[in-house]
Amino acid sequence: MTVSTTAEPSSRYLADPGHGTAFTDHLVTAHWSADTGWQDLALGPLRELSLHPGTSALHYGQAVFEGLKAFVQQDGGVAVFRPRDNAARFARSAARLAMPVLPDELFMTALDLLVRADAPWLTDNPRHALYLRPLMFASEVNLLMREATEFTFVLMAFVAAGYFGDGAGPVTVMIARDHARALPGGTGDVKCAANYAPTLLTQRRAREAGCRQVVWLDPDERRWVEELGAMNLFFVVDGALVTPRLTGNFLPGITRDTLLALAARAGYEVREQPVSVDDWREGCRSGAITESFACGTAATVTPIGRVRDGDGDFTVGTGLEGPVTAALRTALLDAQHGRLPDVSDWLHRVD
Repeated sequence: MTVSTTAEPSSRYLADPGHGTAFTDHLVTAHWSADTGWQDLALGPLRELSLHPGTSALHYGQAVFEGLKAFVQQDGGVAVFRPRDNAARFARSAARLAMPVLPDELFMTALDLLVRADAPWLTDNPRHALYLRPLMFASEVNLLMREATEFTFVLMAFVAAGYFGDGAGPVTVMIARDHARALPGGTGDVKCAANYAPTLLTQRRAREAGCRQVVWLDPDERRWVEELGAMNLFFVVDGALVTPRLTGNFLPGITRDTLLALAARAGYEVREQPVSVDDWREGCRSGAITESFACGTAATVTPIGRVRDGDGDFTVGTGLEGPVTAALRTALLDAQHGRLPDVSDWLHRVD
């Protein structure tokens, strides 16, 4: 097993890491082939990958990834939040794309190696976390149209602040009417790279319209709300917490599952049910829906203040962050940083 020496983190990155550019010093790699299985798990310095132009993943899209975070804990230690759930989803994504499954223990060992090496990048800034990105792709050099027989796993990390910027307030979002993100029977409920490129044109149009993200609707009727970008959506309806039920078209978010559990513990009524755009609009106009927010590993909990739509724009509640959204964000951060009792064994300590 190869281990390199940790370099001193850049003060510029630690002061303003943004999201997705403040990469840390190390990389974990492993390789799989049909003949040998998984081998060569190694921790080394962050480096560029050298790929032949005929690398299968570049042409046929056999690539899956995950996103999870490590946080500084109350006692100064570091813990990864719900990594075994990410390992299980990573395995499910790989199986859906005819890729080899990475064993859970190999996934966890890779996390331990990288977090131990790059924990010095974490400070006591409560808004910062170590974002971990596992990736597996078909690395066979062969353009025959079939599943590959060689794969590479990499695990990298970066220091992350808020996805929408530190201290971002409620965002304005746009309903996507022309394009769908996923189709029934497709790959909408797994994290594969091919899911994301088709969404970028609509997201650019949303930015041009002054919106921060896109609300995706169901592909059949273009009526039912499914996701915000790659995040799950929640609504506060007559005091209850409501989120669209899982249909197979969108990702079963780990943050989503966490918030459902935290809300139930806090005494909120929790419901998983279909929510249409008309339900959302009329609920906001009548006062039945007082808050809406999105959640995800990157965005944590982000309130939605206004919705733009060709059938008429509308404001959610007062347009400001509501008390339920604020309370659930606090509960989530408290769980991630070890300020709540870990009754569900969500925290994986890396000492």
